[in-house]
Amino acid sequence: MDKKVFVKTSIVVALLLVTVVVGIVSFYSVPQSSEEVAVLKQGSSGSQVRTLQTKLNRWGYNCGTVDGIFGTKTLNAVKQFQRNNGLTVDGIVGAKTAAALGMTLSSGSSSNSSYNSSDVYLLAKCIYAESRGEPYLGQVAVGAVILNRVKSSSFPNSISGVIYQPYAFTAVSDGQINLEPNETAYSAARDAMNGWDPTNGCIYYYNPATATSSWIWSRTVKLTIGKHRFAV
Repeated sequence: MDKKVFVKTSIVVALLLVTVVVGIVSFYSVPQSSEEVAVLKQGSSGSQVRTLQTKLNRWGYNCGTVDGIFGTKTLNAVKQFQRNNGLTVDGIVGAKTAAALGMTLSSGSSSNSSYNSSDVYLLAKCIYAESRGEPYLGQVAVGAVILNRVKSSSFPNSISGVIYQPYAFTAVSDGQINLEPNETAYSAARDAMNGWDPTNGCIYYYNPATATSSWIWSRTVKLTIGKHRFAV
């Protein structure tokens, strides 16, 4: 073979090999789909982890306090759930485990981008005034009810409109809405705005020990969290 031809051929082969190697590296280094990157595992935190913990605890897989932190207890609970449901026992909540749990994982940005700081503050104030003695899950649930009303055509279409609708909330009537919220109330407000709805769509809640409206008792109760009943 002519020496010049041999050199040119070698260069072409080398370039082809480099192209193949770069392609392989790129394929494995870039996430192939949102389903692959949307996973919960030990070390994860946030509202999706709280949803996971709530579901696991509700079904008897004890993962301790619903704190939004994927720790050892949550890991063990996930593994037990996977074991009992014929899933790969790796302690990682990916697409299949999430589907079995009835969860939809999202790796996108938080859904509270449409809310401003004033909305967060006002929602936190209402949560604090209405449910500061309730468990964290119940505080998120109160926030979710308010946001569910915003989405409903039967109520005003803004957080302030819902909260200050006449006679809607006792805390507004008695002035407790003016109390400064604590960090827990802020966290509950953010979790609700990020899409965590422990009530699954409820638009009413009440404390049966203090409720004075006979009408509220006619609503269909879906669940009870702490002292509050949540209804539609």
